[in-house]
Amino acid sequence: MRRPAAASLAAGGRRRPALVLLLPATAAALLALLPLGYLGVRAMEHGWGYAWDLIAEARTLELLGRSLGLTAIVVTACLVLGVSLAWLTVRTTLPGRRIWAVLATLPLAVPSYVAAFTWISAAPSLAGLPGAAITLTFACFPYVFLPVAAALRGIDPAQEEAARSLGSGALRTFWRVTVPQLRPAAAGGAILVALYVLSDFGSVSITRYDTFTRAIHSSYQASFDRTPAAVLGCVLVAMTVLLVLAENRTRGRAGHSRTGRGSARPPADLRLGRWTAPALAWCGAVAAAAVGFPLATLGYWLTIGNSADWDLERLWSATLATVTVAAAGAAVTTLLALPVGVLSARHRGRFARLLEQSVYAGHAVPGITVGLALVFFSVRYAYPLYQETPLLIAAYVVLFLPVAVASARAAVLQSPPVLEDVARSLGRSPLRVLREVTVPLAAPGIGAGAALTFVVIMKELPATLLLRPTGTDTLATRLWTETGAGAFAGAAPYAAGIVLLAAVPSYLLGRRS
Repeated sequence: MRRPAAASLAAGGRRRPALVLLLPATAAALLALLPLGYLGVRAMEHGWGYAWDLIAEARTLELLGRSLGLTAIVVTACLVLGVSLAWLTVRTTLPGRRIWAVLATLPLAVPSYVAAFTWISAAPSLAGLPGAAITLTFACFPYVFLPVAAALRGIDPAQEEAARSLGSGALRTFWRVTVPQLRPAAAGGAILVALYVLSDFGSVSITRYDTFTRAIHSSYQASFDRTPAAVLGCVLVAMTVLLVLAENRTRGRAGHSRTGRGSARPPADLRLGRWTAPALAWCGAVAAAAVGFPLATLGYWLTIGNSADWDLERLWSATLATVTVAAAGAAVTTLLALPVGVLSARHRGRFARLLEQSVYAGHAVPGITVGLALVFFSVRYAYPLYQETPLLIAAYVVLFLPVAVASARAAVLQSPPVLEDVARSLGRSPLRVLREVTVPLAAPGIGAGAALTFVVIMKELPATLLLRPTGTDTLATRLWTETGAGAFAGAAPYAAGIVLLAAVPSYLLGRRS
């Protein structure tokens, strides 16, 4: 006789994770931890004493303060921008709010290193912390906007109406009812922003602001001894683990889903009234700074360049390679992220948390370190993979798995777990429940995560430079080559190609939100 689903729950309301989730999630975590193993081997080459002396140096502590300071500034600014724009475009009568939602996602189409160049070329005085903070804020706030906008659409307005009927005003209802339900989405977006800032290399290099990633890259270039760079990488990973643990503490144990999808009504839009003009000015200023200014600067370089000198065959080849590797990387990353996201949303055991934290730890390792780790692994243990596309895809999985995991987790949290329990009580296997119940309910969020992953993979630079197959160039690598030679007009077509390709999924994400 089959046990009822309710009877199979473990103590405390927990169900043992199914193998169909545990096995691929464990494989994803082990892949993400591979660069950490490389860092450990390299950091300990000269013993613990040498490594500790490097950590205790004043320069290391200075880099720690600079990296954390930049991260705190960017995360705070992104939360303000992302939450405010999501609320205005989803819950108010803002004129043209669909257009504003699309514009709020388009910064994803502009690589941070391209945006940094546009700002520094226009205002050299911004070099340093101001330029890095401005560039990364406008590049990263869509990571908060997208999940928060999706969460606002999924909130049942009956809870807010009940709070108002009990005498709570609009502001008190927002803070006590709406904000707690937005917390998982906002925290997930914030941790992605923090990890992006910690691992970013291009924009801090162009703005000449020293952080761990820039110091690691300089160390790799300056010496054949990889130990100092590996020790700095270990410190960066430790910072990531602490950030992920802090984000886990903000989640709480409250539920964030309603019982059925058909019982909720669309929320009533808040009339802005006399606040319409300030709201439009706010949205316009953000769109102008995040999208308009970089595109205008790019247009300038396209205008002064000579189109007759453009290598159209090379441009087409780089475009095709970019789409191919980004699509393959997004597909593999999303497939591996799904079981991790489901485990994180449905199971609160230590092993599930360990798997999720392992995935996020790998994301903080700079792209150049991930590339060197996979080169080290392939040359020693899997030489046929060296400088082949599968190794490049593996690097993308390590770097961007948290992007897909955060989207999948937020989507699964908002789908009612009781429907999965009912399916199990009717005799469905864990795989069929995942395929027929969990994935269909969370499909919009999973799809958004896949599109977002496609965009960020397309813009990735350091790992692509190291691991791309011989003779293959992407738009990002061609852009880096041209800008490195000072040929900004020659780089413009490749930058425009990245922006145009990334604009398609970004536009779709904006319309969806």
